[in-house]
Amino acid sequence: MSAALPADLRGGRGERTFGLLRELRRRPEMVLALVIVGFLLFTALFPGALTDLSPTDVDVAGALQPPSAAHWFGTDDVGRDVFARVIYGTRVTLSIVAGSLAISAVLGGLAGLVAGYFGRWPDMVAARGVDVILSFPPIILGVVITGVLGTGITNLVMALAIVYLPLFFRIARAGAIAEAGRTYVEAARSLGVPEWQILVRHVLRNVLPLILVQYMILFPLALQIEAALGFLGLGIQPPTPDWGAILEQSKNYLLFAPWMSVFPGLFIVLAASGVILLGRSVQRIVDAA
Repeated sequence: MSAALPADLRGGRGERTFGLLRELRRRPEMVLALVIVGFLLFTALFPGALTDLSPTDVDVAGALQPPSAAHWFGTDDVGRDVFARVIYGTRVTLSIVAGSLAISAVLGGLAGLVAGYFGRWPDMVAARGVDVILSFPPIILGVVITGVLGTGITNLVMALAIVYLPLFFRIARAGAIAEAGRTYVEAARSLGVPEWQILVRHVLRNVLPLILVQYMILFPLALQIEAALGFLGLGIQPPTPDWGAILEQSKNYLLFAPWMSVFPGLFIVLAASGVILLGRSVQRIVDAA
């Protein structure tokens, strides 16, 4: 009996592995999304593995060179390697977007969870304040906030966090309101379970998948806003590599050196497409559960 147990356990793991492979085979868009997101994560974490060139070294004599074996994406107006700037810019851009959305998800999600679960006048006040923020288009709100706070990574993260915090508040609030009326909540209350334990151990667990899906849905939108602010000169300032900042620096060379804007633009589209596909796949899985 004892010798058969490890084989049984291995069989169980094998069944789970084959089950996962079958699930991925049914969802080819999820496989593509995982490949894209995995590539971007690898690029962000290990940019030196893809290029040994510096993203900030200036070589005026080699400025505006087209793509070649020496410079895969060409060089910019001061001779910096565009491939190196795009690769190293992956870490900067994705870190800003991911960090700002994480702040929005935590603060907005917790506020929405508490407001929706307990209700009463704090819920009404918070909901009306969120409605005021949502009345402004995200790009306009981002421009106003960065204009007031100034440029820089910290201010850009704060601006994006403020822009998308109301959306996380709304999704968490709606989920908490729906969960608060369920039978298991009433049963837990009847057993004398404290409200905060019901909120943390039960309601939060059921609302968390909604927040995760919302995170992935908003990621491409936040990426576009981040790139737009960089293009307007309100985001990361040179020489720090950032996709939006690279586009801003290349706007005067669209006709003479299109490679300066094409490649960072392709990486923005690639990142947005990968996260959109992943978000849709996760949403289908959550809806089917």
